[in-house]
Amino acid sequence: MERSKLEDHLRRCHPYKIDKDLKYFQILKDKVQKRPGLDKMFASTSQRDEDEPATLLAGQLLAAQSKPLAVTPVNDPLDY
Repeated sequence: MERSKLEDHLRRCHPYKIDKDLKYFQILKDKVQKRPGLDKMFASTSQRDEDEPATLLAGQLLAAQSKPLAVTPVNDPLDY
């Protein structure tokens, strides 16, 4: 973000933090970056490439064992 827009945002949205020094914002930035994100919460997403063939095989087996959909005609109330 541009410096002028960042300063404007600070003035408008966080006026109580204007007097804070640079070290406060650096610590805040470090805390935010160290928080777990979605990628860390779902560690299994990194293992997806290894598990994909097994998942694909399981899906194919389920599809082969399931019955095909039967489309039955519905009585149309306007059809006399």
